[in-house]
Amino acid sequence: MASVDINGITLTYESSGDPQGPAVLLNMGLALQLISWPREFVDGLVQRGYHVIRYDNRDAGLSSHFDHLGVPNLWLAYMRHLFGWPQQAPYTLNDMAGDALGLLDALGVAAAHIVGVSMGGMVAQIMAARYPGRTLSLTSIMSSSGRPGLPGPSPAARRILLRRTPSAHHRGRVVEQMVDTFRTIGSPGFPMPDDLLRQMAGEAVARNVNGNGVVRQLVAIAASGDRSALLREIACPALVIHGDADPLVPCACGIDTARQIPGARLEVIQGMGHDMPPALVGRLLALLDQHLRGKMAG
Repeated sequence: MASVDINGITLTYESSGDPQGPAVLLNMGLALQLISWPREFVDGLVQRGYHVIRYDNRDAGLSSHFDHLGVPNLWLAYMRHLFGWPQQAPYTLNDMAGDALGLLDALGVAAAHIVGVSMGGMVAQIMAARYPGRTLSLTSIMSSSGRPGLPGPSPAARRILLRRTPSAHHRGRVVEQMVDTFRTIGSPGFPMPDDLLRQMAGEAVARNVNGNGVVRQLVAIAASGDRSALLREIACPALVIHGDADPLVPCACGIDTARQIPGARLEVIQGMGHDMPPALVGRLLALLDQHLRGKMAG
């Protein structure tokens, strides 16, 4: 892994595959790190000839943390979001999109296929709309337009979203919380074995824990608001993938995202929740490869 200094911060990234191949920038979701992309998914893209770039978002993994900006009141931010009141956030998704663009600049990548999951899908949407010359295509997975009136998380998923992460000093508790999160929001049609969930959580915790960063990222999402008008400006080929069993970002959010983007292709996967389980990696790769090569069926 390597790092670059951009926009006054440090981003940690990993580049895989042929640098001369088409670039694919992978944007990860809330609180997750670049290692959260399934290895089989990354390797599958590399084997198909793509230059794959993963990175840790600001306030996650080994990229810059923003502890100097304090910790917002999460419940207050949530209530402001529910009532549509203005938010004061340490940073927004627009800033995070600027980070991703700066990474492409630092790596000398003129344009890339932009792929994002959940919060990363929101960042990818902003990139596609605001930096059309740098975006070859957009793939928004298990994400949302942020339009008011869309359904929110299930009660169990909301509980997961709003609870605080234990201190990094209590690694065992952090691992247990992550396993509980994976179980709660995962794909009911493609459940992951318990030992795999614990392995994933253990690797993530061993690499980095930043509970306060999760809060700041959540508030960034809330403060960034409705992207509907922005999505209607997207002109590149767009693919929206969503699971019909997603308890965190309900499928209606993915359907709405596809409706807002002119000409977007929507793929709803039965039994998929808010994760990328091993059993779905092959299907996701096939969809993505067809999309990136401009070969999606009409």
